[in-house]
Amino acid sequence: MRLEAWLQRVWYSKARPPAWLKALAALYGAIMRLRAALYARGWLRSVRVGVPVIVVGNVTVGGTGKTPLVIWLAQALRGLGYRVAVVSRGYGRRAAWGTLRVKPSSSAEEVGDEPLLIHRRTGCPVFVDGDRVRAARAAIAAGAQLVIADDGLQHLRLARDAEIIAIDAQRGLGNGSLLPAGPLREPASRLGRATAVVLTGAAAADERFPGALPMWLAGEQLLRVNAIGSWRALEEFAGQRVHALAAIGNPGRFFAALRAAGIDPIEHPRPDHDPFQLAELRFGDGLPVIMTEKDAVKCQAYAPEECWYLPVSAQFDAADSATLLKGISMDARLLEILACPVCKGPLRQAGDAGGKLLVCRADRLAFPLRNDIPAMLPEEARVLEATDPLLER
Repeated sequence: MRLEAWLQRVWYSKARPPAWLKALAALYGAIMRLRAALYARGWLRSVRVGVPVIVVGNVTVGGTGKTPLVIWLAQALRGLGYRVAVVSRGYGRRAAWGTLRVKPSSSAEEVGDEPLLIHRRTGCPVFVDGDRVRAARAAIAAGAQLVIADDGLQHLRLARDAEIIAIDAQRGLGNGSLLPAGPLREPASRLGRATAVVLTGAAAADERFPGALPMWLAGEQLLRVNAIGSWRALEEFAGQRVHALAAIGNPGRFFAALRAAGIDPIEHPRPDHDPFQLAELRFGDGLPVIMTEKDAVKCQAYAPEECWYLPVSAQFDAADSATLLKGISMDARLLEILACPVCKGPLRQAGDAGGKLLVCRADRLAFPLRNDIPAMLPEEARVLEATDPLLER
């Protein structure tokens, strides 16, 4: 913990990193460039799995709002009618080999805290495996039309059709140095190759990241960790002193959200994914304990009554939401690869006076494209007559 705290100070301050950290960063950068070159020249092979793959990831180490973004994206795409699955490494899971499908009854020890949270919030199939290609194939075998790879930006073996990079608005890219001299997993130039860049915690556009889409996290209710359905409004805790627990990439953002709600948190930051023991949830002073949702899934079975968690949801304004979904729809080749949700057969793009359409000849169905975003729900489709010219185009 002391080493991590020291590195955080180096990464996010104006102090110069020590020379030995710079030397290690140069070595790390050389390894990353070599690896990228091996993939670019075909000596290492990226694998296409046969359906569109959207990668959501970071260029920095942790704490960028990636998990809420994955949840938002899965819900948005499923709302358009796609059969979505999520694949993840399942960091910290007990069984670190083989592919596991996350169940509502799974434990964070078995599958990892983030995959469990994503599955419970979205209801989408979630598969965990260090080999994302194997996980994606399992998802497709289970019926997925589209795969979202959680935190897979650097997992180059899994070929992707679109990439979304999340950045924390407050911390940005830190000192701009590669690991371990700075927080960057890849150079800042990597942002230019992404389909979209999302700026978490930003209220408006930011000149540091031209074209980035602002996203904020909203949460207004606290749920009791050990009792599903028991809740209180966040504002009810205003003016109270509480113990605040956060084992996430950027605990400071969580503590700041509590302070913004008028709560006085006693801060208990922990390393990302760190588990909590029962004794660590009991402070003996009668104060409420508030934690993140990612922490709650790890201790739901044994949390004391005074423990609450704050679920948050990613939010975009309407224009940015449409921009993000449109960019994904086009760059992920959904128009060419996507199958008919009824017969699983091929679709082809066509159009008439009503606008752009995706046509399934086998079922004589025409699915609308609204602002270039396919609406793939069967009830959205128009049934075509056998003689309709759209079937011949």
